[in-house]
Amino acid sequence: MSEVKKIATRESYGNALVELGKEHQDIVVLDADLAAATKTGVFKKVFPERHIDCGIAEGNMMGVAAGIATTGITPFASSFAMFAAGRAFEQIRNSIGYPHLNVKIGATHAGISVGEDGATHQCNEDIALMRTIPGMVILNPSDDVEAKAAVKAAYEHKGPVYLRFGRLAVPVINDTPEYKFEIGKAITLKQGKDVTIIASGLTVNESLEAAKLLEKNGISAEVINMHTIKPLDEQAVINAAAKTGKIVTVEEHSVIGGLGSAVCDVVAEKAQAKVLKIGINDVFGESGAAVELIQKYGLDSESIYHKVKEFLK
Repeated sequence: MSEVKKIATRESYGNALVELGKEHQDIVVLDADLAAATKTGVFKKVFPERHIDCGIAEGNMMGVAAGIATTGITPFASSFAMFAAGRAFEQIRNSIGYPHLNVKIGATHAGISVGEDGATHQCNEDIALMRTIPGMVILNPSDDVEAKAAVKAAYEHKGPVYLRFGRLAVPVINDTPEYKFEIGKAITLKQGKDVTIIASGLTVNESLEAAKLLEKNGISAEVINMHTIKPLDEQAVINAAAKTGKIVTVEEHSVIGGLGSAVCDVVAEKAQAKVLKIGINDVFGESGAAVELIQKYGLDSESIYHKVKEFLK
């Protein structure tokens, strides 16, 4: 049996920027002294005149990106999620969000899977922060195919977009002829009738694997890839609530303010269902191997499987 292809979505980000750069002269890429890690270095190599290293000054970088956007050029401002969403939040809110400028924020190294970089760099709060900014689109792709599609969609969208990428190589699951990415439109990867699992990012593949384990135990699980956190596909949530009545959200993010909270907002207002949120449970991470941390914090397929089984009792 051939080995599953794995690629980190931060790699996909860099490669997608190069392809877009070839097609569109109005793209510039900004980085905060992390081009090798965020993979924008590949864009710099091809288009050195369109890459700006702003140094370790993320807030300033967002201000520069905002200024560039006013000229009609499309800037992609890149850094680790902790620094992009965390350190530069005020500048994103006031300089990009408030005037609704056409800035794309490429946030890499998100979530617990940053691994050995430790708790200070494992950003599990970025989606919650970005959700509070009016008009901000939030994309959290699940693999290489989806990440490239998300970057292209972000460029085509007029307005601020937050793109969330990971450090860990993850399986390619969307390389199918029928795959289509559309901002705000969830993708049903597996049909089911007993429970609906809604996931985003690297937890999409883990949820698919968990669904296989559930199937062996006679539990039919629907799996939905919610790649857009904002605007959320509310109809997909409403349909899931009507179909199974039980929803499990899975995210590599705090259970406070992320995908789970967004789904619960919809259920509370427009649907009837029991909801279980699986994610980082109001704790900081720790230093360790990425795969081991995913297991310890209950985001691997085996953990998801057991939690869903318990939820259905």
